[in-house]
Amino acid sequence: MAEFVTLEVADGIGTITIARPPVNALSLQVHRELVASARQANSNADIRAVIVYGGEKVFAAGDDVKEMAELSAGEMALLAGDIQAALGAIATITQPTVAAISGYALGGGLEVALGADRRIVGDNVKLGLPEILLGVIPGGGGTQRLARLIGPSKAKDLIFTGRFVDADEALAIGLVDEVVAPDEVYNAARAWAQQFVGGPAKALAAAKSAIDDGLATDLESGLAIERRAFADLFATKDVGIGLQSFVANGPGRAEFTGE
Repeated sequence: MAEFVTLEVADGIGTITIARPPVNALSLQVHRELVASARQANSNADIRAVIVYGGEKVFAAGDDVKEMAELSAGEMALLAGDIQAALGAIATITQPTVAAISGYALGGGLEVALGADRRIVGDNVKLGLPEILLGVIPGGGGTQRLARLIGPSKAKDLIFTGRFVDADEALAIGLVDEVVAPDEVYNAARAWAQQFVGGPAKALAAAKSAIDDGLATDLESGLAIERRAFADLFATKDVGIGLQSFVANGPGRAEFTGE
């Protein structure tokens, strides 16, 4: 049974919660439990959207530096792939995902959040990738996901300096998508996730995959990915439901089954 990362399901929404007081430092055990929770979410057809949350005080203040300091270069070479996979585990979830961020999301904590489709933060947050201050670079996907999200120039500024940004700057540069009062972070994330409960699950997964996979390649290859995904959806029950509902009742009235 997981000690620090849990997955709870209610009303079609899964919540992955990181709880390792006092600051949710991401130890190797937390890494393993993040991967396990992401896999559980993927395999649960009852989950239509996923929230990743660190609680009311802090999302995650980074990797467990004390644990990392004890690793040799050889050990880190063996672990680097596992670390990257763990901190990017949220990105492997096929359902829509949203990170609900309170307090701090730093280093590996921000890398976890970068794997989500959307980021909602409290207006008191501090975000950053300060690994350079330890003499290293982000190793959990930060150099790649941040640059794709906010552009290489802004990503280089944050990574080269290791500085923290507040909620206003994070929103302005596109690092986060919504800023709310600190005690409304989880509720706002749940309101966003709720939109997809009862939605066409296979189409949502296809849209997410087409966007993410397309961004990793050239335009022509991306268009081919989209074309295949679009055609494949016509074998699903929800397409028939959606088309028939549109003809009979107009848009936005279909009652999808997720099949």
